[in-house]
Amino acid sequence: MSSKEARIQETYDALHAMPEVGFEEVKTSAWLAEKIKAAGFAVTTGVGGTGIVAVLKGKEAGPVVALRADMDALAHVVDGKDVCVHSCGHDSHCTMVLTAAEELAAAGIKRGTLKILFQPAEEKLFGATRMIEAGALDDVDIVLGIHLRPIQEAKTGQATPALYHGSSYIMEATISGQTAHGARPHLGVNAIDAAAAAINAINAIHINPVIPATCKVTRMQAGGATLNQIPDRAELALDLRAQQNDAMKALLVKAENAIKAGAATVGATATTVVKGGVPAAEYHPEIIALARQAIQAVLGEAGLLDPIVTPGGEDFHNFVQAKPSLKAGYIGLGCNLTPGLHDPAMKFDRSAMINGVEILEWMVGKLLR
Repeated sequence: MSSKEARIQETYDALHAMPEVGFEEVKTSAWLAEKIKAAGFAVTTGVGGTGIVAVLKGKEAGPVVALRADMDALAHVVDGKDVCVHSCGHDSHCTMVLTAAEELAAAGIKRGTLKILFQPAEEKLFGATRMIEAGALDDVDIVLGIHLRPIQEAKTGQATPALYHGSSYIMEATISGQTAHGARPHLGVNAIDAAAAAINAINAIHINPVIPATCKVTRMQAGGATLNQIPDRAELALDLRAQQNDAMKALLVKAENAIKAGAATVGATATTVVKGGVPAAEYHPEIIALARQAIQAVLGEAGLLDPIVTPGGEDFHNFVQAKPSLKAGYIGLGCNLTPGLHDPAMKFDRSAMINGVEILEWMVGKLLR
């Protein structure tokens, strides 16, 4: 094992041992800030909460290239106990970005600026937004990210130059009817009947079938302790997903219309609210081409995978939505990860992290040297 590989493993061990949920990454943030400052970067902490922005300027004018890593872990219940676990690999993402930054700083930045973003709360889906609001992206021209992939998508020694996450949103609806005695239902408006009509309308939604998209009810609550009373209130929650942002916009409008129209068929009214979510991936072709070259250089032709489409979401994609001029790229790294992301028993081939480090180094090297 080379000294570089040993440092990667030591960094990972340290980060893996301090899992913290979104916006509570106090130990993680402090540890990373100390390490990146020691590498020669100018460091700002407390960005967007617990985020870090580290800057290293080259000798000549050039683009501002950002490497972004998410810091947060996930809360789980394991053997009846509440635990925090790095079950999505964010500790490995920080490891790869930190190591790449250290290597690039040691080699020297010829032109432009290298900016490191350690972002909080990706799992809460608005950590990136907090960083944007804090101005972390204001001067950035190019932003790169990386994520471990399950073994079903990519194995150790493989990587994709473009991981196309889908758009994912949660909508909640409140349906209002009119309460009445169960013996006189004609005097009321049953909110459960209205919810059922709304659900049928939701299930009849269609958009362009060539674009993967789903809209489904994931929760319904209605009625109360009195079982001979017509309920006047029902609540629905919907999970909406689409692989393109325009499709998601259409889906959100159709879902709202379906809920209100469905409820109206029995005389009820409905209100809806979008509780949050993330947009679909939008990458720049130049950065995808650069990522292809980097993967080929590091892993060879056999290691280069086609772009991967996943219905999972990522708040990284808020960056481009907030700043359309941004050139974004996102690597999916194979690492024999099993049994899957967000499983508290998740494990992966740790030796694969050096592949991610060297892919990021290669890309930044081409952009800033």
